[in-house]
Order: sequence, then C-alpha cells, then structure tokens
Amino acid sequence: MKSIHLALCALLLAPVAQAKTLWSDNSLSLLKGNDYTVPYTYTSEDEERVVVTFEHVSGHSWGDLFLFVDRLDSSEDNRETYVEVSPRLSLGKITGSDMKMGIIKDVLLGGTVEWLSVPSADLPNDKTNYLIGPALDLALPGFAYFQLNTYYRDNDGDQKSNWQLTPVWGLPFSLGSAKFLYDGFIDWRSGTEDSHAETNFTSQLKWDVGNTLFNAEKTLYVGIEYVYWRNKFGIEDGSMPFDTNEKNINLLIKAHF
Repeated sequence: MKSIHLALCALLLAPVAQAKTLWSDNSLSLLKGNDYTVPYTYTSEDEERVVVTFEHVSGHSWGDLFLFVDRLDSSEDNRETYVEVSPRLSLGKITGSDMKMGIIKDVLLGGTVEWLSVPSADLPNDKTNYLIGPALDLALPGFAYFQLNTYYRDNDGDQKSNWQLTPVWGLPFSLGSAKFLYDGFIDWRSGTEDSHAETNFTSQLKWDVGNTLFNAEKTLYVGIEYVYWRNKFGIEDGSMPFDTNEKNINLLIKAHF
C-alpha cells in the first residue's frame, strides 16, 4: 500500500532535521547452528549455517532506532542476506509530555522495513516488506527494557497483508561476580488465505565475559541463542517435504563497540 510506504518514509526522514543522538551501541556477532529448517533449494539440506550479524541501536531526541544485517552461509554454500531497519517515534519526546501511566513508560509509533535476498533459493529470492503500528515501552521489575510493538504488515509479492505482535526484552542478572544478559524477541504473525500463523521465539543467554575477565563491562559476550520458530515463513509444518517447525541452538560470540 502506498500509504504505508509514505508513512514509513516520513517516520524515517521527519526527525532527521532535529535529530540529537542521546546514546548508541553497535555490535558484531558470530553464530553457528546445526538445526535450521526450510532449505534454500528443494535439493539441499542447509541445516548447518554460520551467521554474521551487525546490530545498531540508538536513542534520539525523537525516539529510537534499531537495525541489523544478517549474513547467513549454509553448509551447502547457499547464502542469505537479511536486513531490518526499525525506527520508533516517541510521543512523549516529540510532544514534551509525560506519557507514564502505571507500568507504561512511553507510547510510540514504530515502523520496520524488512529486506531479504537469497540468490540461490527456489522460492522468490528478493522481498521487501513494510510494517507500521503503535508501540509501548513498559517498566517491568528487573528488566533493563521491555517493548511491546504491534504492526500492520504490507508484504511483498502476492502474500496477503497481515498483523504482527512483537515483544522485545532485555533482562540482566548476576550469579556471584559473573554478569549475564538474557534478551530476545517474539514475532507472532497472523495467518492469511495464503500463509499460516507463525511464531518466532528467539532469545540469547550471554555471559559478560569482558567484564569478568578484563573488567570491561558490556564489551564481549559469549553464550547461546535458542530459536523456536513454528510454521517458519508461514509454511504449515507437514505441508512440505521438510520441517517448518524449527528448534535451533546456536553458539554465540558478540563484541560491542
């Protein structure tokens, strides 16, 4: 829909003239897992993949921005590039009003552009989806942050538009002198006439090894990423000659800079 594309352009460009960066963080991750589902071609396995991920997150006078780039390489030399850019406009910051009410810290308008390229895939290999909708930042005990994002999805190609609900969290904790971070997200997407409802639960449990070994907090993490993805890509499990319910553990190392 052109209206969604225009709204996302405004969401991305409107704050630029008065943007003031309050904080920012970048990271580079390396992951390796052996239980990926949905192969890139009908004759490949692709269960073993290595993923390099760049992430950027920042807070601004107008709201916040999160983006990441995934580069996946499979054991059968198939490759995938996946990008998400997700700005959110803070109504509290823009209006100068206090949006706090109970556990609600702020009310926002969020958007996301998803871009996927898989040159070797049998299925359509380039897709761009556009998402927009309201969001809440919540103050929950123990959590460094907790977001509740809702989106209307304008999907590329012939796939029908649908809805998405995405909670995002970060929960730091300590065991003795060792510091840890448990963070992640859940993407739930509604079903349509041409796709099934899907749930992607992805979380990372990470040891702050930089703080423990080098007294450099939040710089180097090691740990695991666990993924449970039901009906991956909206493909009903059992409808294809491969699994679409993914249960996948990745080994992880992440450096922040």
